[in-house]
Amino acid sequence: MKHEFEILYKDYFPRIYAFLYKLTENRDLAEELTQESFYQAFVSFYRFRGDSDVFTWLASIAKHTYYRYLRKNKHHLENISAETLMEYYANETTEHLEDTVERQFLLEAAKKALLALPKKYQDVTILRVYADMSYAQIGDALHISENSARVIYYRAKKMMTEAIQDEHEL
Repeated sequence: MKHEFEILYKDYFPRIYAFLYKLTENRDLAEELTQESFYQAFVSFYRFRGDSDVFTWLASIAKHTYYRYLRKNKHHLENISAETLMEYYANETTEHLEDTVERQFLLEAAKKALLALPKKYQDVTILRVYADMSYAQIGDALHISENSARVIYYRAKKMMTEAIQDEHEL
């Protein structure tokens, strides 16, 4: 079993890390959550029945690991990070600081709107946007139909757009 899991780790580590990096936008945190996700997968590997794709199963574990992290650390997405401003100056980009701050502000607003969605809507959106899963894979992971995944994703996008527009009068 250990050898099989090592192969699984090597094959899927980059995709799970990329998934978590898209969620966290922090390399160290993504690395830490990826390691924790694979630890959780290793501990529960015996329960994996193969009903879904391996990536779908691992992404689901990673998503739950990320949610646990958010609950434990009670992250609030209200302030623009100093890291964003430092990156702006370090990259010597031609983009105006105002544009960078505005883009970061909208990104934070989108994350806040995502976290305000009902759990089912969050799950579908995260798997679709951050894990690049097809609607069929999302359906398998969440035990819903492919069509339900499509409808939920459409409604989630609409709810998020309205929340962002209401909050920021766009």
